[in-house]
Parts: sequence; structure tokens; C-alpha cells
Amino acid sequence: MVFPASLGSCLPGLSLGQLRSAVQTVLERVHSGPSTGAWRSPLSLVGTEDALLQQLADSMLKEDCTSELRVHLARSLPLPSSVDRPRIDLIVFVVNLHSKYSLRNVEESLHHVDATFFLGKAAFLATGAGRESHCSVHRNTIVKLAHTYRSPLFFCDLEIEGFRATMAQRLVRMLQICAGHVPGVSALNLLSLLRSSETPAPEDL
Repeated sequence: MVFPASLGSCLPGLSLGQLRSAVQTVLERVHSGPSTGAWRSPLSLVGTEDALLQQLADSMLKEDCTSELRVHLARSLPLPSSVDRPRIDLIVFVVNLHSKYSLRNVEESLHHVDATFFLGKAAFLATGAGRESHCSVHRNTIVKLAHTYRSPLFFCDLEIEGFRATMAQRLVRMLQICAGHVPGVSALNLLSLLRSSETPAPEDL
């Protein structure tokens, strides 16, 4: 499997700030671009924190453009077999940094994911970093996990409504790209931008 080279290696003249600006430009283009009509794009949130996942899903469904959005909540993978199960366009693995069980659950679930999802259709979300003294999972552990699977990583305290709403907006925009509803922007494009601007390599930790 060939993964895209980081944008930093392709465009060595760009600073970290410029890369982050490029990511924001892409996401804003999704948010403010022309409507493509109704779209159905299932997203799966995987994690042990049922209440937080439900709150995040509810925040995503409040977005104006998501009348046809479907959010599937799962404690673990694989999902139960079902002939009626729609395809999944984006999987978000949610890890509570206060729970080693949460991390183990995600690690075990990753073994059941098709490798093609790690070409831009999977992401990690770590919650609880704001209360570092309560963390039983080190931030670097989840950073290395995301790097191993070549997937973007977000830190967000989902218990805080404002942060949760912002993350919901971002995930909806990512989902639109992953589902192919944004002309000229692919999941691989966004993956390269996000990894270059936000996820350091283990040797940099």
C-alpha cells in the first residue's frame, strides 16, 4: 500500500502556519461552497463513551447541511453483519485519555478495519486532554497510534459544549470530502494536509 507523501515534503517552502491555513481554507470551502443537494453519508463513531458519542452525534445532526446525514454509534468493531447496513464513508475512533480501557478497545477495533479506510477515511479523536492530571493515557501514545495508521488526530474535550460543536462542524466537513461531495478535493488531499499540519512523527516527540 502506498500512502501519500506529506505535503511538507512536497512543498518544503511552506511553514507549519501556512499548512494549517491551507487546511482551514479547504474546510471553509466545504462549508461555504455551493450546495450539491441532498447527500447521504454514513459516519461511524467508535468508542466506549456512549454519552459523549451521542452528544457529538447530536451536535453533528444540528448542522444545516446534514438533513441526510446518518451517524452510527458503535462501542467496538466489527459492526454486526446486516444486509441493510449502508457503506461507511468515515470512521472516527474516539479515545478517552482518562481510560486505558477506551484505548484498548480502539486498538482491538482497528484490527477489523479494511486497510482502504486509512487512505483518508479514518480519524482519531482524543478527549479529556484538558484535565491532564486525570489522564491515564499519555498524549504521545495516541499520537503514535494515529501516526502508525497514517490518520489524522484531533484533541477535543467533548464534555465542553462549545468545543464539541466546533468538532462536530469539522467532522461534518471531513465527511463531505470523504463521501466525494466536494469537487476538486479528495480524502487523500485532506489527509495529506491534516497529517502535515497536526500529527508529528514519533521521532519528533
